[in-house]
Amino acid sequence: MRLVTTVLAVALTGAMFNSDTIAQTTPGDNAAPTSDNAVMITIFFKHDQSRPLEELNAQLRKQGYYKAFPPSGIEVVSWYVMMGIGQVVTLRLPASRLREVNRIIEDKAWGAYHTEFYPTYDYKAIGIAAHEKAQ
Repeated sequence: MRLVTTVLAVALTGAMFNSDTIAQTTPGDNAAPTSDNAVMITIFFKHDQSRPLEELNAQLRKQGYYKAFPPSGIEVVSWYVMMGIGQVVTLRLPASRLREVNRIIEDKAWGAYHTEFYPTYDYKAIGIAAHEKAQ
């Protein structure tokens, strides 16, 4: 339920700032992310620690995860291993492709990973500027 709520919140946020989102788009819409239509989402892929890593990787290969994620045309902003957690991936994508990303994760990653999604925005320049101004 948490996943559905978070994904819905991200989609609605994108819709609020883009008047063109009233028209339905189809999954696989390859529109490039722009300042009008882009959302960022951070995904925690938490390893199922009750199973060995090789078993998890075998399941991901079998489910087609490595071939499907990330989808073509989706910008990977960062992709880290967080020791003791799993992988943390931040994507930038057109709001119209959010459902596509969600479905790939549901179909290809579940079972090997427990997932959490967080709407994300780039704060680096603002944070650094505030720090420099305070010096």
